Amino acid sequence: MTSENGYLLFVSKPTGYELRERDGEPPAVGEVVEEEDGRLRVSKIASSPLPGDERRCAYLQPVN
Repeated sequence: MTSENGYLLFVSKPTGYELRERDGEPPAVGEVVEEEDGRLRVSKIASSPLPGDERRCAYLQPVN
């Protein structure tokens, strides 16, 4: 996979989760990213949860 395909963000929310598409390479595990929800830390990088989607997915958790 190349960075032209981008990656997904898996954002945990009190009401469930949200998938967001981003361009480029995913952030590294442990990295803190700024989103509309505030500061979130990458807890893991895995395959996309969407069937047939080859992009990587960064799973985010709130920074305490």
